Amino acid sequence: MIETERLLLRKPVPEDAEPALALITDPIAMEFIGGVHPDAGTEPGFVVRRWLERWDDNGCGPFSILRREDGRWLGRTGLLVWDVRTWTHTTFESAGEHAQPELGWALAREHWGQGYAAEAVLAVREWAYAERGIERLVSLIAPANVRSQRLAERLGATPGETVELFDGGPHVAWEHPR
Repeated sequence: MIETERLLLRKPVPEDAEPALALITDPIAMEFIGGVHPDAGTEPGFVVRRWLERWDDNGCGPFSILRREDGRWLGRTGLLVWDVRTWTHTTFESAGEHAQPELGWALAREHWGQGYAAEAVLAVREWAYAERGIERLVSLIAPANVRSQRLAERLGATPGETVELFDGGPHVAWEHPR
């Protein structure tokens, strides 16, 4: 668990399924991060189970973002592991030296523009470097995703190489400072 001035970040729990499902089925919120997953609408607990599998596989994964004042679920931020040879999701164990952790985020639209994403992402970045011993963090951001580019800039990240993800879309690997 990570606490900030306004937020509580924790591993997802089954009760997060409903707001998480609302987020991942919102085509505007998901426009630049893979779109709406085809299995998302079939089973409400799908997304939380998937996030927890990432924690089990890698010792890290998405955190649920909760507002401290009222416990409201705002979105998610955390680490996703990529294999840089194929730019597909993987585990640290499977990819070995080719593993690249990505720091990602997604908030429900009603919480955009309030500084929650910056606060949460900064806290997870500090945690990843200090507690997980991550050496290098990137955020893979689509060229058209100006909002996320601005956030990455505010957090001191700089644009690096452009990579082709497994779904065929180009993304810029924004490198985060330590």
